[in-house]
Parts: sequence; C-alpha cells; structure tokens
Amino acid sequence: MMLARGTDADQLLLPVNPFFLWASLIGALAFDMLPFGRVAAMPDLLAVTLVFWNVHQPRRVGIGAAFFFGLLMDVHQGAVLGQHAQAYTLLSFLAIAIHRRLLWFTLAEQAAQILPLFIASHAVSLVVRLVSSGSFPGWPLLLAPLLEAVLWPVVTVMLLAPQRRAPEQDEHRPL
Repeated sequence: MMLARGTDADQLLLPVNPFFLWASLIGALAFDMLPFGRVAAMPDLLAVTLVFWNVHQPRRVGIGAAFFFGLLMDVHQGAVLGQHAQAYTLLSFLAIAIHRRLLWFTLAEQAAQILPLFIASHAVSLVVRLVSSGSFPGWPLLLAPLLEAVLWPVVTVMLLAPQRRAPEQDEHRPL
C-alpha cells in the first residue's frame, strides 16, 4: 500500500488498478483529441495525467509511455513528428526525478512545484514549432501551463479517489 503524504493526513491508499491507470490516460488522450478548435491557452489534460501517474506510479508509467502518447498527439494534430513526444518525454523525466520529494507537500504546494515542469514542456514544444515552421501560436500560450498547474489538485483528487476506498466495507473500521 502506498502512503499519500501530501493529500489527506497520511491516508493509506490501495494499489492502483492497472486498467484504471491506462483507461485514465486513454481518456485524457481522447479528451485532448476533441475538436475544441485547439486554442493556444487550452490546458493539456494528457500532460497533467501523465505527470500524475509519473509521480504516483513511476514504474508503471514511464518515459516510454510519454513518448508513445506524444507521438499519438503529433499524428492527431498534424504537428511535427516528435514535437509532443519530446515535450511529454521531458515532462515525464522531470516528474519522475522529483516524484519522491513532491509527495511530501500539500496539493497547492505540489501545483506550484510542477508549474516549472509544465512551462519547460511548453517551451520545448514551442521551440520545435518555431524551428520547424516559424509560426508563433500567440501569447495566450503562456496561460496553458498555469491552467495545467491549477488542474493538478482536481486531477489528483479524481485519480486517487478509487484508491481511497476500503478493500472491504466495514462500518466499524475507520480505514
């Protein structure tokens, strides 16, 4: 069992269901593929979900999964092949590098600490885009990492919810 230090007063968590883990990643990918007109300031839900699972399950979701999902996003958006793959790979590497330290903080502090990761990811994607096509998506792009950091507590609560239930329901047991 895993101990969630920064979330709810050191509550013990059940092991994550692998089906739920991969379904959440595929669901985030599907959400990012919806035709919203792809506004530059729109947060990347797949990136937030990847960082979450890199922090909480680094052995199951690693850099290879981030590269694969990045290639899928590149193909879907018609971007330069490797633009999202590089950004997601960097994001996953940095998330795995800080995953032990990050769990000691509250959700708001975690969001503040992963903001630079999202900024670095968007910077890599922007550099690749500028080098390949010379097109600048606009200044609203600066809002996307901030919105992703704001989404961090929401995504954390949603994705940890299935692990917080008791394995056997018992009204006399406090866990």
